[in-house]
Amino acid sequence: MLCCRARQSGPFKLAAMKASKLIDGASFGPDVLKAIGQAFDEAWEEIASNFGSDLKDMETARVKLANAVLSIADEDTRNVEVLKRAALQRMALDYRRRDMLDFTGERRPTHMSRETN
Repeated sequence: MLCCRARQSGPFKLAAMKASKLIDGASFGPDVLKAIGQAFDEAWEEIASNFGSDLKDMETARVKLANAVLSIADEDTRNVEVLKRAALQRMALDYRRRDMLDFTGERRPTHMSRETN
């Protein structure tokens, strides 16, 4: 399967490899894998600019997206748009949850109060 790599070249191809291997190695039928790959590619196209050009950041984000897509998919998955939207929502929730924890593992307030002078 050629998902997740069609438009990748040079160093950016390296950032795509782990996510591609995750999806290509998933245990789904060919029609489901095609929908998963297409949903991943379309979702990545929407969010890629949020991760800059650092290859490590891109690779991490792509793996998280691949895991999000795979966690939602099942053998009945055929609707690319629904799968893409659900994966983006899952990924956004994961980032939001992570951002609510500080480095000590304690929950941070969901809003920051401004100091007044």
